[in-house]
Amino acid sequence: MPFRLDRTAFHAGTHEEAEAYHRDHQPDTPTERLRAAMYLNSVAYNYDINNPPRLDRTMFSCRSHTHRTNG
Repeated sequence: MPFRLDRTAFHAGTHEEAEAYHRDHQPDTPTERLRAAMYLNSVAYNYDINNPPRLDRTMFSCRSHTHRTNG
């Protein structure tokens, strides 16, 4: 079955309605926002929020830049 967009799930609203919705439904503190983001990441990437995967540091490297002088 091909994907079909459910156009009944959303409705067009005014900027004022969108602002009021986000003001009333957004977490209050930066800490709460980070917790919400961590939860959404755990759902999206399918890992336990209390045991997140560790960063694979072998995928990154660090090097120093050489500085050039003009003249």
